Parts: sequence; C-alpha cells; structure tokens
Amino acid sequence: MIVRVIAVMGGLALGTGLSQFPEYSQQYLQRLSGAVSELDGVVARFDADAADLGLDRQAALAEMRATGGMAEARAESMAYVLERHRNLSRDLAALTAEGPAGKVLNAWRFTDPKLARATWAAYRPALPLTLQGAGFAAAGLMAGYCLFGGLCAGIGRLAGRRRMAGPA
Repeated sequence: MIVRVIAVMGGLALGTGLSQFPEYSQQYLQRLSGAVSELDGVVARFDADAADLGLDRQAALAEMRATGGMAEARAESMAYVLERHRNLSRDLAALTAEGPAGKVLNAWRFTDPKLARATWAAYRPALPLTLQGAGFAAAGLMAGYCLFGGLCAGIGRLAGRRRMAGPA
C-alpha cells in the first residue's frame, strides 16, 4: 500500500512538473527570438562597418586585435557576440521547427544561461489547459508512477532479501 501511495505522489509531482514544459518552452522561445533579433542588428552593423572599409568579418576582427588596447578588447567582445548569435540562431531554427515532443528531445537547446535565468525568473506556473499541457501532465504522471513505484518495489525486494538471509 505504501509503495502505491509513494508511486502516485511521485507521478503527481512529475506530472505537475512536466505539464509546465510547454509554457516554459514557449516563453523561452519568445526570449530566444528577441535575443536573436537584437543580435541580428548588432552583427549586421558590424558587417556593414567592415564592408565599408573593404573588410570581411574575420579581417575586421583581426585588424582590431592587431591595434591593441580598446580596439583589441572590443574585438574580443564582438567575437563573443558573433559566437553567441550563431549559437542562438541555431537553437532558434532547431526549436521552431519542432513540435512539443521534438522540443523535449532538444531540451539541451534551452540552456543559454542568460535566457534560461531570465525566463525562469519571470516564469509563473500555470494550470495546463492546453492539449499539450495535458499530454505532458499525463506522460509525467505515468513516468513518475512507474519510476517511483519501481524504485520502491526494488528497495522493498532488497530489504526482503536481507531479512530472509539473516545477519551475516
């Protein structure tokens, strides 16, 4: 009886947690899209400035690094911006092409530290009234029930074997 109660509680906890994934992912994607849009402008301005001087992106960065001082520091900052823009753009393209199940399989793409912190700070759990939320809640309930029920049953079997074997 206690195993079933623990399994149901674990299932409810995991179901509740997973039911929030569709809304969290939607909010993260909104922030991701905004970040990519903002960086698009920064990258376009940098590329235009470089082109005005007859340079490509890499040549402009190399020239800035060779100058030293503030230009070198700015080149390192811009290299970081270019790398982040590339990574976030890849994540956005991959995530917008996926449905709810695909987003779960690509959950590692929800890990940009700045965006994840900002999304989590503004996120408020909500009752999952969408079909996606209900599906995730059901999947979490079943997974949690099986996981916690299996763990409890396994622990119970181990404890039963030790009792039967007696003291060593």
